[in-house]
Amino acid sequence: MVKIKDYGTYETAWCPGCGNFAILEAVKKALVSADLEPHQVLFVSGIGQAAKAPHYLNANVFNGLHGRSLPVATGAKLANPELKVIVQSGDGCTYGEGGNHLLAAIRRNVDLTMLVHDNLVYGLTKGQASPTSEDGFVTKAQPHGPTAEPFNPLAVAVAMRASFVARGFSGEVDHLAELIEQALAWRGFSLVDILQPCVSFNKVNTFAWFKQRCYILPADHDAGDFDAAMKKAYEWGARIPLGVIYRRESDSFEAQFPAVAAGPLAGQEVDRAALATVFNKYA
Repeated sequence: MVKIKDYGTYETAWCPGCGNFAILEAVKKALVSADLEPHQVLFVSGIGQAAKAPHYLNANVFNGLHGRSLPVATGAKLANPELKVIVQSGDGCTYGEGGNHLLAAIRRNVDLTMLVHDNLVYGLTKGQASPTSEDGFVTKAQPHGPTAEPFNPLAVAVAMRASFVARGFSGEVDHLAELIEQALAWRGFSLVDILQPCVSFNKVNTFAWFKQRCYILPADHDAGDFDAAMKKAYEWGARIPLGVIYRRESDSFEAQFPAVAAGPLAGQEVDRAALATVFNKYA
């Protein structure tokens, strides 16, 4: 039986009070509840404070380039569809540098779980406005605030009819763990946008700010209702909904490839006669 301690305990480089600590705790709880052994899991991350989270887990980890975690994760899932692949990074890395890859992953419906630590700021590079920073958010790099409208990841994901779209909050650890567990169990691309305070560089969207506004969606919210999901995806400000915003069942990307139906490619026998035929065409 899997236990929390199986995923290890490590010294972190995060600031005291950072929301990443609670997210790490929720991830461990979800993995244990899903009965996933460390060797069954691969974490792929980009660059940033959020992307360091897999460093503090005893599991398979690939730390890639800024915004480029999803292509690596897609390749890993295609090579070994039995592996539970989790992509973990921040709002800047995912919605900024990696925005194009996010759109491709949603369209393809790759069976991945995408956990985004969304603190509405670039934390590692000392506090620039991120794609999700609100209008008027003043930083040293943007003294007059961002000039672009904030990116709404949930609205974009729902509009593209992503397989599973949810929002969590680091201040609701047990609820967040349940959301992550649901995302892990879902067949297809799962996006979990996780609100969390950056105590060093975001003095506006603080823990108290989130706590006053966030509420858990009632049981009667129909996550299969597209119109209702879009309405909740745009709800922001005085009230911020937490929970599964939208979900729909559809075939995953890798399910469309007969080559992986027999399991991981590494465990399959090579058809040497067929390979020789291909080589001989170029002789």
